[in-house]
Amino acid sequence: MHLLPPIDHADPAHLLLSGTGLTHLGSAEGRDKMHRAAAADPAPTDSMRMFRMGVEGGKPAPGETGVQPEWFYKGDGSCLVASGEPLVSPAFALDGGEEPEIAGIYLIAADGTPVRLGFALANEFSDHVTERGNYLWLAHSKLRPAALGPELWLGALPPDVRGVSRILRGGTVLWEKPFLSGEANMSHTIANLERHHFKYAPFRRPGDVHVHFFGTATLSFSDGVTARPGDVFEIEAAPFALPLRNALAVAPAADPAVTVL
Repeated sequence: MHLLPPIDHADPAHLLLSGTGLTHLGSAEGRDKMHRAAAADPAPTDSMRMFRMGVEGGKPAPGETGVQPEWFYKGDGSCLVASGEPLVSPAFALDGGEEPEIAGIYLIAADGTPVRLGFALANEFSDHVTERGNYLWLAHSKLRPAALGPELWLGALPPDVRGVSRILRGGTVLWEKPFLSGEANMSHTIANLERHHFKYAPFRRPGDVHVHFFGTATLSFSDGVTARPGDVFEIEAAPFALPLRNALAVAPAADPAVTVL
């Protein structure tokens, strides 16, 4: 049995994949490590400054506007992959790695109001070697397919989401680590992330669908793991009953050329 993603669009151009990062505190150990690094480094990186801004202003008081997060474009509906389908990395990519996340799914109503349909388990697949080369290449590193689990969680997301992310190679676990999500483990509220995405008028076009990835603090890449074609990414987390599984594949090389009218 093949399960489809919980959302799609008849015209893939009207489904937008986007996301945000540096939104999760991670474990207490990871949080302390980040805070110590920020305090000890006289010239923190832009990423560290962005993280600190979220810690200080990502959960605003009622009636106030929180700090805006990092934001990136990921693709359109043609980049959306179902559980069980391969995540295909382009031939020019330097890496293909998992990002276990929760994604919000939205439909823009006839009057331009964003309506959240629910949440889904997600793998925001990215090229971390390219991103590491220069943080200004983040936009390039994110232009990759992404996978959604088959279930749609309705209503509010539980504040403390706990899951496991693993990589299987030849049917054996190569790497495995727990991951956290939900607002109890984030430096931003979901509402703040939504506000800063949908404040842009082009993102409120009636009939469009949005899938917005909320970030993670857990990557196999951070532990020195390099995925290979055929490896299987497996992500599971309550309250979702079914895991998200996708094998890594690499597309044939292509060299598109621009022609002149």
